[in-house]
Amino acid sequence: MHRPWSNLRARVFPDHWSLLFGQIAFYSFVMILLSGVVLTVHYEPSVDHVVYDGPYAPLQGVEMSRALDSTLAISFEVRGGLLVRQIHHWATLIMLAAITLHLLRLFFTAGFRRPRRLNWLVVFGLLIVMLAASLTGTSLPDDMASGMSLAVLDGVLQATPFIGSDLSALLFGGDFPGDVISWFYPLHIVVLPAVLAVLFVVGAVLALRHKPAQLAGPGRTENNVVGRPATVAAVKSVGLFCFVAGVAIFMAATATINPVWLYGPADPANASAGVGPAWYLAFLDGSLRLAPGWEFVLWGRTFTVAVLLPVAICTLFLALVAAYPFIEERLTGDRNDHHVLERPRNNPTRTGLGVAGITFYGVLWAAAGADTMAVLFHLSVNTLLHIFQILLILGPPAALVITRRICLGLQERDIQIAVHGVETGQVIRLPDGGYVENHRPVDAYRRWKLAGDRKHAQLPR
Repeated sequence: MHRPWSNLRARVFPDHWSLLFGQIAFYSFVMILLSGVVLTVHYEPSVDHVVYDGPYAPLQGVEMSRALDSTLAISFEVRGGLLVRQIHHWATLIMLAAITLHLLRLFFTAGFRRPRRLNWLVVFGLLIVMLAASLTGTSLPDDMASGMSLAVLDGVLQATPFIGSDLSALLFGGDFPGDVISWFYPLHIVVLPAVLAVLFVVGAVLALRHKPAQLAGPGRTENNVVGRPATVAAVKSVGLFCFVAGVAIFMAATATINPVWLYGPADPANASAGVGPAWYLAFLDGSLRLAPGWEFVLWGRTFTVAVLLPVAICTLFLALVAAYPFIEERLTGDRNDHHVLERPRNNPTRTGLGVAGITFYGVLWAAAGADTMAVLFHLSVNTLLHIFQILLILGPPAALVITRRICLGLQERDIQIAVHGVETGQVIRLPDGGYVENHRPVDAYRRWKLAGDRKHAQLPR
């Protein structure tokens, strides 16, 4: 029976910066766990009301939940508490960014093909579970910003046909705002971290079951691996952990994030102007803003398209992302194992689809800040929303066509350089009076990189 960890010291790992996003995500997760343990000791997951009498003068005498009171105590009374809070938050953002970049790298380099289709699902699962962990975590302080997010969540649940009211009552323990912390706290500190840890373990086991994927290059084939020994890779990995930890600590020490003391306690009757969703959830808020405000009555019930349509579209988008490796395999019929990654330009259609998806996500993400943009640039909010609606429809297909043409142009340019060499700008006059430009030949390594393994054999020497 083959064990993934057998002969681990004899394994060779490719050495390229784009392959490190997964490690960065894991080391950020370690920082999140370490800081989270410290925060758990001092945090009180209770919505019982108390009167604040701590050192932050603007909130003295204000009634708030014990959750917010303990969060303020961590920030102003526990030694190093604010630093730990911000390490926890910044490490979360680093992890989300690393997972997103890792997913994009897998897509554009075709790292999801057999035998790594399950790896793709694991990374996608990490992203979804991390979004859930971030949502539950930002709701725990019970401040005004988190209260607004929960109000939006309650509105989405209430708009769900037939079962919306029951779902809202189940989540909030009755009428909004209820006691959602009693649900979110165990999810955030036990269930979701455990799921993330399992996914990381599964991802590591799946990665060790097969040869590491490597970028194309001279001497690299489907049957070998060019890189560094496991011992050297392990030493570099330790250094990467120190770097990730250092960046998270530096950002926490120099940049304030989630200043709950500025927002005050959550109040369903009030809202904070200028407070938007976190960047990783902004696309959901943007979809709600761009949806038409249509409603219709059926079977004696009112159905709100303004909520159902965005939720359905975002769910479909995420489902397509998760299923893409299987869709491409079905369409292309390619069932072979691949251990050499592709350059994005060498598959124009896939790259165009990826850029189209990024454009779709980016428009929704930008639409979440339409109100702030309107204030800064003195524009009409409705005009901006109409522009974003047009971009949401026309942007992705335009991005697909433009990206595909760019990839084809880059392929042609690479072939020209590989065949004729690099233009030097030197024009030579021929004996017959004509003029030609002098080209400098490229070396064999660059010829391979430009033209690819299959084309390289057909090029003139």
